[in-house]
Amino acid sequence: MVQRNTWQRERVREALTDARGFVSAQSLHATLRDENTGIGLATVYRALAGLAAQGEADSLQSPEGEALYRACVSAGHHHHLICRSCGLTVEIEATDVEQWARATAERHGFRDAEHVVDIFGLCAQCAAVRGAATADDPRTEKRDAH
Repeated sequence: MVQRNTWQRERVREALTDARGFVSAQSLHATLRDENTGIGLATVYRALAGLAAQGEADSLQSPEGEALYRACVSAGHHHHLICRSCGLTVEIEATDVEQWARATAERHGFRDAEHVVDIFGLCAQCAAVRGAATADDPRTEKRDAH
């Protein structure tokens, strides 16, 4: 089913493009509400679902189980590296994962298999900040290198 391209859907698309990393529908709705757009939460959910279905938005489930969305940068199948702290997202190709997924599905008799791989961690900047904070924390055990 093709969705009409209403001004509300277009504004959701713009807000998603402006967002940094993956965002929840509730977070995007809060941004739109703060801008006094009058766009309701149900409209945000519908627009995001439509954008994801048409390949214009990436959708994933956070480690906590919440659906998150991001304006799609790459066309076609890809994977993500996602910072758990700041939300920085890097789109990656993963040839090894593709080969493994295909071989695993075939080995078990599956056809037309699909997969989703998202890797959550800390980006270099957040890891450095966390490392510096840990080093400065007096509760952190410091061992002599001797």
